[in-house]
Amino acid sequence: MVDAHCHLGDEAFDPDRGGVLERACEARVAHVVVIGTDVADSARVAALARTRSGLSATAGVHPHEARAWSPDVAARLRDLLALPEVVAVGETGLDYHYDHSPRDAQRRAFAAQLALAAELGKPVVVHARDADEDVAAALAGARAPVVLHSSFSGMITFKNWDPAVPLTAYPPNRLLVETDAPYLAPVPHRGKRNEPAFVRDVAAALARLRGESPDALGDRTTENARRVFGPRLDATVSPGDAP
Repeated sequence: MVDAHCHLGDEAFDPDRGGVLERACEARVAHVVVIGTDVADSARVAALARTRSGLSATAGVHPHEARAWSPDVAARLRDLLALPEVVAVGETGLDYHYDHSPRDAQRRAFAAQLALAAELGKPVVVHARDADEDVAAALAGARAPVVLHSSFSGMITFKNWDPAVPLTAYPPNRLLVETDAPYLAPVPHRGKRNEPAFVRDVAAALARLRGESPDALGDRTTENARRVFGPRLDATVSPGDAP
């Protein structure tokens, strides 16, 4: 199984990152896509992905950090995206819920990263919150494969989760599972730090809600992740690698 979106570079994992990955291996999580949120974080997660098999990284500027977008940031992202361990652009997108960056800055940074993804032939990991119309408009002309963040995460296990579209409506070849760790821990781990091993709980919930077997859904989402992110995801997490 692949955890398609995890913030393994977050300081919450500094005390026991090696142990987290050992538990992922024990849970038969084959690969983890580690997400970058600004240039410094993207460089950090790329270095992490370089240290052990079973990890890949993304490089991008999150909408919260979009106010920092500049030609220099774009150039540094381009350099990171040339690394073999960096498999996608992102996390980018629009977040009108928190508005930590001005909306015009978010739109500029998002458009620039979509163009960069298309130019480099990389998929793009998209964050969308309270900005559906503007995200849809930006993606209408996108020429890169798009991975929508939180499709699907531990949120589907929450009691107050109310999907706009029934989960059975999604084509099987468009499904991924993720943790967004250390955030959004699924039930029965709610309130704890999330980690890649818990992607199994997400997959089990998704399978139940779709009326499918967990094993079949796990195989399908793994195949989908490898198709989107590329052959690097064939490498698997190993407990013997460096922390």
